[in-house]
Amino acid sequence: MPQLPDDLDAVAVRTWCSLALEALGRERAEIDAINVYPIADGDTGTNLYLTVESAAAAVEAVFAAHETGTTAPATADAVRAMAHGALIGARGNSGTILAQLLRGMAGVLADGGDAAHLRLALTSAADAARQAVAHPVEGTVLTVAAEAAQAARGEDPDLRTVVTAAYEGARAALARTPEQLAVLGRAGVVDAGGRGLVAVLGALVETVTGQAPVRGPRTASGNAAKAPVTVDGGSVVGLPVGGTPVEGVAEGGLPAGGLSADGPLDCPEDGGAGPAFEVIYLLEARDEQVARLRTRLDALGDSLVVVGGDGLWHVHVHVDDAGAAVEAGVEAGRPYRIRITHFATESGHDVRVQAEPAQRAVVVVVPGDGLAGLCTEAGATTVIARPGEPPASGELVDAIRRAHAREVVLLPNDAALRHTAAAAAEQARTEGVRVALVPTRAAVQGIAALAVHEPDRGFDEDVVAMTAAAGATRYAELAVAERQSWTMAGICQAGDILGLIDGDVAVIGADVPGTARTVLDRMLAAGGELVTLVLGEDVPDTLADALEEHVREGHLAVDTVVYRGGHQRAPLLIGVE
Repeated sequence: MPQLPDDLDAVAVRTWCSLALEALGRERAEIDAINVYPIADGDTGTNLYLTVESAAAAVEAVFAAHETGTTAPATADAVRAMAHGALIGARGNSGTILAQLLRGMAGVLADGGDAAHLRLALTSAADAARQAVAHPVEGTVLTVAAEAAQAARGEDPDLRTVVTAAYEGARAALARTPEQLAVLGRAGVVDAGGRGLVAVLGALVETVTGQAPVRGPRTASGNAAKAPVTVDGGSVVGLPVGGTPVEGVAEGGLPAGGLSADGPLDCPEDGGAGPAFEVIYLLEARDEQVARLRTRLDALGDSLVVVGGDGLWHVHVHVDDAGAAVEAGVEAGRPYRIRITHFATESGHDVRVQAEPAQRAVVVVVPGDGLAGLCTEAGATTVIARPGEPPASGELVDAIRRAHAREVVLLPNDAALRHTAAAAAEQARTEGVRVALVPTRAAVQGIAALAVHEPDRGFDEDVVAMTAAAGATRYAELAVAERQSWTMAGICQAGDILGLIDGDVAVIGADVPGTARTVLDRMLAAGGELVTLVLGEDVPDTLADALEEHVREGHLAVDTVVYRGGHQRAPLLIGVE
């Protein structure tokens, strides 16, 4: 039996994230089904799952960076990664609120993970979440979080006591939500977001005690709740649940249907008609700009939630003028990962009118805005993987839905996304989409595959041709060494330029031009007919001109094409076919 933690260290945080993801995975469908406020669109459980999936992936990335070491990461690194992952992957109102709850906890737990710090963390989380909502409503996840923090207060120094008390307080608060919010009482259900938080706190109980908590709702007196729908299991009958959502334009575009809002906040209590659009985006902006943004968005619509800090924010709002909401973000800073959902109502039920699906589409993960534009022009649906922010499987599933085709070819363009892409493909298949995953490991392989894509030929034939083109493309990238370390090419120092060929360090150089020439020569020594160069945002065009000339002078009959990749991790990507 594994040793139980005496405090929430990095390993405990990792375990908590994993168990929370498992719990939400088990309960996702049931939480979706009880999502009746403010719109019965049935995706609260899914949105919470995707939010925690992103948090767990960020924590795993911290541990992966320490694989060669003998010690675990620092607790502060783990909890901050958890909060950051939740922030960039948050979905819907409930996911956004959960991200702020985790951020509030992380700010305290970074200084210590004992019982006293956990009490403060729970209070900080509840306060931060409430402050993030423009117009809080009781009987929601905010109430459940506040009651959990209240129940955990005291002087007991035992971490297990504190965690268990918080969980029991959350369960009791959840059982009372139908009494606090009329729409829940009429439907005979508890708050969906609150139920998700109970699942997350239950995972924390299991982390510190080694035992899964007792399941089922309780009232304030400790008796079993009598609501028709149970908190941790049971059937749901007769609830109006929406169909499968299809995401709208993801990166800067405007709507065509999409993931719908699940939020429990700031909407008409009768669940009646509200604004036509849900707008969500990440925003890079200063604090003072965000304060003005809140005021402007609050005047435009409702369900306003703005969470984050330290220059990065997650914005969620329901409005009638989606363009104005995005423009407000542009005025405040730099919005990205923009998602817009159009809500159409008919007889009080949420419906999404779909055009006839295309026969085939390609979904491509790209490292920057420049390649996103290139692939979009070629007819592909894109997902941008920004530096330090790899997409979760939910984002890839959303892109497959957005492509709206019977057959989809998925190009992950990163070896690290192999399992994420496989999970997304499997999920899409359960929704009736035929998905083929081409295991591209770099953006230049994806470009080569997309270049030979022909939607009019047979699906299997098309996939084989794209796979062959990708496999025939060797790839390389330049990177800047962050610290001294051993590599396959020798010892590098901080600031050295590293040339990675097919994922391994092959060249250590002093500058980008010289390292790039050496990498090209090594790759072309084995032959090649076409060189692809993808330049990063800050790389001058003169470098591309110099490398083109170098190829032309040293390697006869080899052509070169150059693309602008925009804001990407590597200053230069190279492909040789």
